[in-house]
Amino acid sequence: MPTCASLHVIIDPSDADLYHDAVQGLNLPGAIAGSNTRNKSIFNGLKTIPKLKSEDLILIHDAARPCINAEDIASLLMAMQAERAATLATQVSATLRRSKQDDLAAEQVSRDDLWIIQTPQAFLFGDLLEAHEKAPRSQDATDDTALVSALGIPVKLVEGAASNIKITHPQDLIMAEKLLNPPTITLTGQGFDVHAFAPDKPGPVRIGGIDISHDRALKGHSDADVALHALTDAILGSLGQGDIGRHFPPSDNRFKNMNSAIFLKKALDLLKDQNATLNNIDLTIICEAPKIGPHEPRMRQRLAELTGLPPARINIKATTTEGLGFTGRREGIAAQAIVSVSVQDAA
Repeated sequence: MPTCASLHVIIDPSDADLYHDAVQGLNLPGAIAGSNTRNKSIFNGLKTIPKLKSEDLILIHDAARPCINAEDIASLLMAMQAERAATLATQVSATLRRSKQDDLAAEQVSRDDLWIIQTPQAFLFGDLLEAHEKAPRSQDATDDTALVSALGIPVKLVEGAASNIKITHPQDLIMAEKLLNPPTITLTGQGFDVHAFAPDKPGPVRIGGIDISHDRALKGHSDADVALHALTDAILGSLGQGDIGRHFPPSDNRFKNMNSAIFLKKALDLLKDQNATLNNIDLTIICEAPKIGPHEPRMRQRLAELTGLPPARINIKATTTEGLGFTGRREGIAAQAIVSVSVQDAA
């Protein structure tokens, strides 16, 4: 979250290798060594994080709650504008009974005014540090609000989401996986493009992001990469975003001779903006010459570099029109692309 100045992770030192693998690519400070109890681990963190002032706001979160959402954290921060301590929580809605035996229902417990405490929990740093310093070493509080409450500081309960579950039992992992991977739908897009050969411009021709030797180049406002144009239009079509001409008008001289990889990047950025994922590419190039087959591996590798797809999910086919039509007369090249895209189901 943009308002977060820094994030520090407290780990069991024996998990250092697992932690290192888990945070690859994240710009995090070094992990803080935990201890044999929650209290001691949090206390280690409070003493390790540098340059904190008493009035600084600190949030404590359990990594066992991976389904937290940004909106609930924002609500917690809003509450802290008027409070010294606050925690996310949900009201108890289930019927409760107390029993010392698993198979016997005994005393019914009123659920009125009962809350399930969640994390994150928010505190002023000075208050939380004092709470840990004054806590009996024998006390193993299950959360930090208990320690702060012992100082007489009220803790504000902020309504959180029931989806902010705590991973405790194996079946919780199944629920977390469903929550973290919401249902998706598959969309398809189709693109088609044609470029004529320039009669007075020698090759090579650029097709699929690579240059191929040929006696004539293709004619176009940009680099005339017929394959990338078809692919870009297919992605735009899957998102309902029109075509290349809408985003890069040929009347605009800023795009003259532009590398078509820039067009493709624009379409991929729109995919990312909509939390969509490109699944595969099926590309057909239609021409009598040049021969596409010998260049297919290099073209597939280039498309993999541009899109981030593994080469196995990129299919490139070449065909002719048996001497018929403009491609048969060797007047130009056509390309057709079909893509599938996964996007979160908004229904």
